[in-house]
Amino acid sequence: MIDLSPETIAAIMMGGVLVGVLTGYPLAPVIAGIALIVGYLAWGGPQVTILFYSRMYDLVRSYVILAAPLFIFMGLMLERSGIAEKLYDALYLWLGGLRGGLAISTVLIGTVLAACVGIIGASVTMLALVALPAMVKRGYDKALASGSVCAGGTLGILIPPSIMLVIYGPMAEISVGKLFMAAFMPGFVLSGLYCTYIAIHCLIKPQLAPAVPPEDRAVPFLKKTTMLLTSLVPPVILVLAVLGSIFFGVAPPTEAASVGAFAAILLTIAYRRFSFKAFQQTAFETLRVTSKVMFIAVCGFMFTGIFLGLGGGSVVKDVILSTPGGRWGAFAVVMFVIFILGMFIDWLGIIFIMVPIISPLAPALGFDELWFAMMVIVNLQMSFLTPPFAYAIFFLRGTAPPELGVTTADIIRGVIPFVFLIMVGLGLCIVFPDIILWLPHQMIKF
Repeated sequence: MIDLSPETIAAIMMGGVLVGVLTGYPLAPVIAGIALIVGYLAWGGPQVTILFYSRMYDLVRSYVILAAPLFIFMGLMLERSGIAEKLYDALYLWLGGLRGGLAISTVLIGTVLAACVGIIGASVTMLALVALPAMVKRGYDKALASGSVCAGGTLGILIPPSIMLVIYGPMAEISVGKLFMAAFMPGFVLSGLYCTYIAIHCLIKPQLAPAVPPEDRAVPFLKKTTMLLTSLVPPVILVLAVLGSIFFGVAPPTEAASVGAFAAILLTIAYRRFSFKAFQQTAFETLRVTSKVMFIAVCGFMFTGIFLGLGGGSVVKDVILSTPGGRWGAFAVVMFVIFILGMFIDWLGIIFIMVPIISPLAPALGFDELWFAMMVIVNLQMSFLTPPFAYAIFFLRGTAPPELGVTTADIIRGVIPFVFLIMVGLGLCIVFPDIILWLPHQMIKF
């Protein structure tokens, strides 16, 4: 065993993660390997083995984490139901006559899908296949179209039921139900900012997003209304049933997730998209995604167990608390670190590594723990849009039909304004904290 100071431990482990990730190795083996090496050097084999076993056991027996595969299944099944196509067809008729109307429709569909799917890959893929071709073929600027798809698709990781919230809650020891309620308003604020930006931008530069010709929208009012209701009402009922049961205290997230998974099957049957093959593929994809989450979770638990056990958490806390500018200076440092990490590390890794370390800072700085958690989660929205590690960009680039000619440069140019809009959303949540806290406080009254 080697005697190492907490400062040395923190430098070795955090530096090792950055070096390992930047050299191209997958995150999970990097953080697990660092934890094993540093743990054995500092503590020896028996103590490290006991720590790893106890933390992994606590993870796999977590009842709240059980909601994750159920919500994943719900989202993947709804992806196959065809709700995105039906909703886009309806909004195409209602908003297509506006300059930028198709891009606004894309964000609105992303908002609805966010409350149903909760998985970035599924949301971005659906929008890339349904909305992107319609916009590009109508003469939309490729950057604006791509940015709308990426921004609308990433709302799925914020607006409940979000897998990120299910994972974040146990890590920060915060009720997942309260996180669900706290995430609604910030998600809608971002959606509103995106739509407002698109409308103003297209008003100033109308050539970027021409209106759909009237002859393509010549559908009777009654038919348009019927299309909108039949495409919108079923998913809204599903969302209200799942999240309403949590809000009113009828069921915790895990039971609500099981109801949502079953309802997603019924909705897919109602849309005549259900088959045994589709069910089988959804189950296998759920298993694959859940396995990835749990593998990173186990490795993250190993890392934070060693890091916190050897005093690294206290070092980070002391450094942040000594930042000039008081508590807001310290808060700015946390936000900046999360933003930078989001460019290089998977959001799962950030949550499993950083959240156990930074969560104790909230009460120390005098911030509401729920508000602090949501600020981190909103910040992580940018990680899906900021290269080089930007999930939304990769999903769109891989899914966009080749004949559209959408390049990676187009996508990056398109997402940059939306990154700044997320920063504006963060600023609004700082100035008006009730954007986050009002709805959870109503939940507590029931």
